[in-house]
Amino acid sequence: SLLYLAAGLLTLLCFCSSLKKSVCNLPPGPRPLPVIGNLNVVDLKKPFQSLTELSKIYGNVFTVHFGPKKAVVLSGYETIKDALLNHAEEFGERAEIPIFRKMTQGNGIAFSHGELWKTMRRFTLSTLRDFGMGKRTVEFRILEEVNSLIKYFESHHGKPFDTKMILNNAVSNVICSILFGQRFEYDDPVFLN
Repeated sequence: SLLYLAAGLLTLLCFCSSLKKSVCNLPPGPRPLPVIGNLNVVDLKKPFQSLTELSKIYGNVFTVHFGPKKAVVLSGYETIKDALLNHAEEFGERAEIPIFRKMTQGNGIAFSHGELWKTMRRFTLSTLRDFGMGKRTVEFRILEEVNSLIKYFESHHGKPFDTKMILNNAVSNVICSILFGQRFEYDDPVFLN
């Protein structure tokens, strides 16, 4: 039993020293618990409110631990604006989500990361510009689709209906009108396939 006590104390000591090393360069925040981090002080149903309360204690820039993951939280318009405009290199990166990295092997537009993301973003924006993105023609096509969508909504005379499919169709119609120069009616069988 003395051996178990010594092993437990050694494990606790290693955990505490690694915790001090890992948080020394981070902004202040609530002290994390082993395994769960700060999940005990963040209401997962209302994280915005919990993080706002923590910002009143620790300031507009603070650290929270979601399990083993550390997150630096920025609170307030001026703080976020300053971070994105004056410290873009530090805050411009997107967080890597391991499950998406495994699924895509780091490729693709939506879940790419780091330099690959910057390259993909540059390519995507230049390609979209070639198709008219950012020009008046795209705005016209979006407004045309919005008018069709409003007519469709009005045809239900205020009765409830599922909007998921129709909103997906509206977005698809904008893309089709940009790529093919033609929009489809929402009940068109070719469009629905």
